[in-house]
Amino acid sequence: MKKKTKTTKITDKIKKEVEEIVKAFNKEHKSKFQVRYRGRFLYLDKVTTKYFRTVTSQVGRLEFGGDMESWSFSVFKYSSETYDPNEWFFPGRGELDGTVEGALRAGLEIY
Repeated sequence: MKKKTKTTKITDKIKKEVEEIVKAFNKEHKSKFQVRYRGRFLYLDKVTTKYFRTVTSQVGRLEFGGDMESWSFSVFKYSSETYDPNEWFFPGRGELDGTVEGALRAGLEIY
């Protein structure tokens, strides 16, 4: 019988902290990132305007590791339309440091 692994849920307190981080980052970098949640995952999207149209691009998925310094990152691959935790060949990968801010910095370079 397989042993169940404990998943760490993203609490409302963590969500509020993330929202503040994203808001401050967007203001500082004049960017438009937005997040959405599902279970232990935070999905990071980038909003841009192209030819007078608003376009939302998927950037990556962060998995909550139990504290604000322990997020793992999976880049969104448009070629397969999946989040790939094993893909490390993309612009901005050097910015990833286990934090939401690191993922946002990487997101400035991805796509």
